[in-house]
Amino acid sequence: MLFNSPAFFVFLPIVFALYWLTRSQKARNIILLVASYVFYGWWEPKFLLLIIASSTIDYCIGVTLGRTQDLSRRRLLLGVSVAANLGMLGVFKYYNFFVDSLREALGSIGVGIQLDSLDLILPVGISFYTFQTLSYTIDVYRGKLEPTSDGIAFFTFVAFFPQLVAGPIERATHLLNQFDSSRSFSFESGREGMRRILYGLFKKVVIADQCGVAVNHIFANHESMSGSTLVVGAVLFAFQIYGDFSGYSDIAIGSAKLFGIDLMDNFKLPYFSRDPAEFWRRWHVSLSSWFRDYVYIPLGGSRHGTATTIRNTCIVFVVSGLWHGANWTFVIWGLLHWLFFLPLLLSERNRQHVESVVAEQSVFPRFVELVQMMVTFGLVTFAWVFFRAESTLEAMEYLGGIFDVSLFSWPTVRSPLWWIGLLLSWEWLQRCRRHPGDVSHLPMVVRWLLYLLVAVLILAHHQENSEFIYFQF
Repeated sequence: MLFNSPAFFVFLPIVFALYWLTRSQKARNIILLVASYVFYGWWEPKFLLLIIASSTIDYCIGVTLGRTQDLSRRRLLLGVSVAANLGMLGVFKYYNFFVDSLREALGSIGVGIQLDSLDLILPVGISFYTFQTLSYTIDVYRGKLEPTSDGIAFFTFVAFFPQLVAGPIERATHLLNQFDSSRSFSFESGREGMRRILYGLFKKVVIADQCGVAVNHIFANHESMSGSTLVVGAVLFAFQIYGDFSGYSDIAIGSAKLFGIDLMDNFKLPYFSRDPAEFWRRWHVSLSSWFRDYVYIPLGGSRHGTATTIRNTCIVFVVSGLWHGANWTFVIWGLLHWLFFLPLLLSERNRQHVESVVAEQSVFPRFVELVQMMVTFGLVTFAWVFFRAESTLEAMEYLGGIFDVSLFSWPTVRSPLWWIGLLLSWEWLQRCRRHPGDVSHLPMVVRWLLYLLVAVLILAHHQENSEFIYFQF
């Protein structure tokens, strides 16, 4: 079920009404669990077996970990959880990629090998919920979290429909505890949730989908496009994926608020970042922090010298690339971001913009900040070409077409740039608010005029069957 489909806007009010008309906390969790399975099974019911299997394995392992202090047995249990979750992810997402890559590599040196690919469909959201449930068993193993004995709460934590398919990737320490505690309806939380949903739909329907039409045309015909048009295509994709993914996160966060549940912010105005390190603290925050806590730090982080730090950072970016897709384009995308990050790491400037908001005390950024943001955006957009391309060859052809004399010609596709300018202007003005969709500080008349305008724009630009990009991951 798509967030931007009519079915969802029938489904959501029904679940909302049933949920708040029920007084028992356990009954509410059951309603959310059933609704989540309906939501997920809307695409392909048979894939419910995978999420139920993953939930069952980690629930049982969590309970067993809570009953034993024997270190060797605890390690075995953790190993089973890791093997089960990554095994499912590996078979459905990466088996064909590694088989095809091995076959091509051996074929290039004259060695033939008989390995057949599997005819598999990638289950929607598997990369998200496997990481979410895996983090639970790791935290229980580390002693950071007490295992839950409430199976309904745990299964609901794994399958919670607002963030099931494309995140945010929540931790049990934050989300599971909310299903264990009582909740009461708050009008303020409801209003805030509706604002997030409306703003998320705006970014998806008006920004991402409009950019996507031009992006698909430019990438499909890149051989015949001028260099300037290819630059525009790369910029449009940067905003397509931002509007698409951050829009999904906003709708997820807003939908969760309707049920009294808080989800973490997944995007923090990433295109206003002043360096690549800041970008990764603002882009897909739940995934970046997951890799930091469960890959980078266990590898040793930055505790064992510069060479080890460089190695660990490289591993994280490569794995992050592979997480996004079974294609060498994603590996190259990850390596590019590692290269962008490396100078900051070596000069120890990778944490210079941890908490600050650009131009927090002024209307406009300083010249140096403007240059920093433009350079960072340029590097990120360059890497997005590999993320969007179907193959490394296509990406190289696309980039080769940019660095041509036609780069100085007038681009032939410009229409969605107006919406991008509007988005950037609005988010710049809202950069110090809790989130860009927060208009609670404005007079009521102005707020309602904005709501009406955004709703009209969404209805005017809505496209049937427009899926979210991150569904494929």
